[in-house]
Amino acid sequence: MRSRTASQADSPVVPVTCQTGGYALIDSLIRHGVTHIFGYPGGAILPIYDELYKAEVEGKIQHILVRHEQGASHAADGYARATGKVGVCFGTSGPGATNLVTGIATAHMDSIPMVAITGQVPRPMIGTDAFQETDIWGITLPVVKHSYVVRDPADMARIVAEAFYIASTGRPGPVLIDVPKDVGLEEFDYLPVEPESIKMPGYKPTVKGNNRQITQALNLIRDSRNPLFYVGGGAIAAGAHDELSKLAEHFQIPVTTTLMGKGIFDERHPLSVGMLGMHGTAYANFAVTDCDLLIAVGARFDDRVTGKLDEFAAKAKVIHIDIDPAEVGKNRVPDVPIVGDVRKVLSGMLARIDELNIPMVDKRTADWRSRIDQWKVDYPLVAPSDSEEISPQEAIVELWKSAPDAYYTTDVGQHQMWAAQFLKNGPRQWMSSAGLGTMGYGMPAAMGAQVALPGEEVICIAGDASFQMNLQELATLVQYDIPVKTVIINNGWQGMVRQWQEAFYGERYSSSNMEKGMPNFTKLAEAFGMKGMLVTRREELAAAYQEMMEHPGPVLMDILVKRDENCYPMVKPGQGNSQMLGIPEPANRA
Repeated sequence: MRSRTASQADSPVVPVTCQTGGYALIDSLIRHGVTHIFGYPGGAILPIYDELYKAEVEGKIQHILVRHEQGASHAADGYARATGKVGVCFGTSGPGATNLVTGIATAHMDSIPMVAITGQVPRPMIGTDAFQETDIWGITLPVVKHSYVVRDPADMARIVAEAFYIASTGRPGPVLIDVPKDVGLEEFDYLPVEPESIKMPGYKPTVKGNNRQITQALNLIRDSRNPLFYVGGGAIAAGAHDELSKLAEHFQIPVTTTLMGKGIFDERHPLSVGMLGMHGTAYANFAVTDCDLLIAVGARFDDRVTGKLDEFAAKAKVIHIDIDPAEVGKNRVPDVPIVGDVRKVLSGMLARIDELNIPMVDKRTADWRSRIDQWKVDYPLVAPSDSEEISPQEAIVELWKSAPDAYYTTDVGQHQMWAAQFLKNGPRQWMSSAGLGTMGYGMPAAMGAQVALPGEEVICIAGDASFQMNLQELATLVQYDIPVKTVIINNGWQGMVRQWQEAFYGERYSSSNMEKGMPNFTKLAEAFGMKGMLVTRREELAAAYQEMMEHPGPVLMDILVKRDENCYPMVKPGQGNSQMLGIPEPANRA
């Protein structure tokens, strides 16, 4: 949304006081329940930091000083994914603002609620190429849900209220607020705006699903013999875990998830077929190829999921449920489109089942479930342990055994896909950059999740290349004693790049070897003042993980793994999902 049609509703009568724009911003954030801000100061945003200082002294809010603004945006993102609340990050003008862009784009691609607040040069200097001036409003237009430049401090409270409302409703996403320095300094008669008082007549996301379409969907489910739930991040955002489980169990429908949808359905459940797509399980990809009904829930038919689009679920009718009408029919035209909040739509389906007295149809899907169970036997995920070197897969499997209830973040690459394959996560306990594929995301995101959930175990699974993108945030972990555990799956490569060069580029390994110049990660951790660990033999894994988890502060563990291990299954780009590399020939498929 670009135009602003919002109007402020009648606010409660509050005594008017003379305050600065910076005060109005901090006070508005506190009124919206913000307890933590991740950021880095600079000249243009100093008026805001001055008011932030006062609020911190009073114990109303805490600022986490990151070492790079990208770390701030990823931390706000992790905070939001772990809690469902809006994450908040600060950056100053110019490079401070542009350093936030990668994190803003990451949140945009994965539909994560975030408010990014940037300093800007004073209003009279905008457009003059002043020191540290950038048009961050224009730069971020393609990667935000909405954005503001505050021209009048009297608008600050309303803008903050609108920003939080927009970021957290409908399809969630990041919102930018750019604040010129003189706006932060200017005094005015401040009238707060409470969160519940804001109304935006021009912005009305469809929440409730259409009853006629819900009935049509249930009729398709009732008549289907090979149905499959295909569930994405929209179900996580909506908190639809219970409703999905009830529907899947009532109709005995298998469930596959996207990378963003991990954790929405218990992956230890017999109906789970894990993740589908380029590095999904073989049985999930076979199931989506042979299903006769695909029930897409909060998913967007992404290319890494579908492979060759015209071969994706080619035998199936499609029900597509999503909060964003722009996604419904964008890549695949559904037989039954349902626009609405995923949890409310699934709740409506459950209620309608009772009204229509539709019985459980486990007998109709029994043969289908038996086929999938056989595929699980024929094409299991395997963690190799047949060489002297530790395999990346077994390192991840052993980690999950040591911390099955932890919140996990990842960076991007092979380790990300292995983690997605082998971890069995609960709701909101999986955080990974899916849409943008942002290296360096994992550790600062874990930092944000840990700040949000101080009583939980939070673990970042990183690659040696990805980790080096934002390793400076080790200092933040140490400063605030944030007990994130970071595990580096170290093969000395940009692993996924190396795998593609091996498979598709004649083994020409151009600029993908990371050995030369790689730091000693154990000594690096110690240099930052935290515990560092090195694991080189599989016999050490279990005890090392136990030691890591028992340590009260942050830990960086470096695990040297087999260097040339590839991540399979793998759907070759441009191929259908059933055409996977790295699995036995499916000669015995039913």
